[in-house]
Amino acid sequence: MMAELEFGILYFLQTLHTPWLDGLMKGITSLGDHGIFWIITGTVLLLFQNTRRIGLCVMLSLAAGLLIGNGLLKNLVARDRPCWIDNSVLLLVKNPRDYSFPSGHTLASFEGAVSIWLYNRKWGSAFLILAALIAFSRMYLFVHFPTDVLGGMVLGSFIAFFVHRMVEKENVS
Repeated sequence: MMAELEFGILYFLQTLHTPWLDGLMKGITSLGDHGIFWIITGTVLLLFQNTRRIGLCVMLSLAAGLLIGNGLLKNLVARDRPCWIDNSVLLLVKNPRDYSFPSGHTLASFEGAVSIWLYNRKWGSAFLILAALIAFSRMYLFVHFPTDVLGGMVLGSFIAFFVHRMVEKENVS
């Protein structure tokens, strides 16, 4: 039942494809490739005294997410990707080799965006919009189920909140 619902959403998204939107979604999803955008963002934030704690939170969150999400959960859950199950859908991106749950692009994006939002609501809101677009692109491109994306959003947000709390607790002590 759940698989039918999730595939229903993904198949609906396939009806939205246009050359312009395809290019946009490929570009947006590439920002999440290997977390590079978020690593660069965290590194830049670390360079300046007034944003150093934000950068630290971004980087620590990304490290935790890599271990928990990509290292542990993906292999523990071992969920096949929608593009592996239905290979009749033409992929616009390279077919991923790792498992589907949670979405690593979404996980990293929400770790970075929420980390920034916890310190600066204005910047953070813009980064949250970007994170949501990256998450959406993963479903649009047929490489993740909606629950993979939801799992990445929840886990990424939780990790960012936890890291923020630990950094602030350490800073007060």
